[in-house]
Amino acid sequence: MAVVAPSFAVRPLRAADLKHIAAIEESGEPQFRAAFGADMHPVLSEPAASGWERDDRPGFILVAAEDGQPPVGFAHVLEIDGHAHLEQLSVRPEAQGQGVGTSLVRAAMREARRDGHRQLSLCTYRDLPFNGPFYATLGFQEVTDPLPFQRQLREHEAAIGLDDDGPRIVMSVALSG
Repeated sequence: MAVVAPSFAVRPLRAADLKHIAAIEESGEPQFRAAFGADMHPVLSEPAASGWERDDRPGFILVAAEDGQPPVGFAHVLEIDGHAHLEQLSVRPEAQGQGVGTSLVRAAMREARRDGHRQLSLCTYRDLPFNGPFYATLGFQEVTDPLPFQRQLREHEAAIGLDDDGPRIVMSVALSG
């Protein structure tokens, strides 16, 4: 018997989605624990920012959801110093492997391009399969000369301990017309 993947749509965040955002992000903690082990830095298991906190920041949030259902994933793109930066991509584990993350990233790229951006950047673990290698399949490349805002983001990540679990990098993709 074939398993049929649920259908979902990527759309802008709605007010009713806000209450689900933190739980979606927090659902990924077991994957990081499996990858990094018992010594994983505690920052990766801290409570996530609420949907309301994320929505207050400049940029946009897209969600993936089946019609009439709570979202199973989201992409949060910040506008920082006139640049688009993918701050967070999260997909519930039970919805992974169905194209949700890929669809969210591609939709975020289109939206950032519509907003006039020529690049979309992000910070991620270089070697973790569902981080750096995943983004590379979508055209992201490691940034060798980070912009000032990207350097500040990486300095902040290092200061809170994210580098303790493995090398982190800035990646970017060109947003073609």
